[in-house]
Amino acid sequence: MTWKILDQTVVHDGWGRFLLLDVEVAEGVVVQRQLDDHGSAACVLPYDAERRTALLARLPRVGPLFLGLEPRLAEATAGMFDPDESGPDCARREAMEELGVRLTALEPVACVWSAPGVSTETIDLYLGAYHQSDRIADGGGVDGEHEDIEIVEIGLAALWDEAQSGAVTDMKTLLLVYALHARRPALFS
Repeated sequence: MTWKILDQTVVHDGWGRFLLLDVEVAEGVVVQRQLDDHGSAACVLPYDAERRTALLARLPRVGPLFLGLEPRLAEATAGMFDPDESGPDCARREAMEELGVRLTALEPVACVWSAPGVSTETIDLYLGAYHQSDRIADGGGVDGEHEDIEIVEIGLAALWDEAQSGAVTDMKTLLLVYALHARRPALFS
């Protein structure tokens, strides 16, 4: 038997929608599931092959804050698609807004579910080569969005060490570091 949604209740409708779903599962059993529905996102890890560095955005996140953990995570830059925006355009826009870096060519890595058990969100993941001359703006996020972004430039060898030690705790960032290392291992030596 295949799963089937029998009913849905919208609990909140704002930036995203939060729904309670009645789902018929195996053998006709009905269970309730929670769902966050807010659209697709793009994420990019900008890296400078000449200087062997990457750019990350360090910003506070409410998940760790809620759990009483250090809320500021260093992450590959990411954001939600604007209406009618493509993944590459979103990744480029976010890199400029958050990091002040102009990205042209992007290398697709994958389109992944962020948390398929509770969310409809998919994230298009990219690697984006840049040169020092592409750092053309201040970055830091969009005024009025209260993102409190600190731009972090880190050597790729140090970033790889952090990934290997478990210090990179953002899943999309970890996946992109591993993808870059698999595709261009010489950059990490």
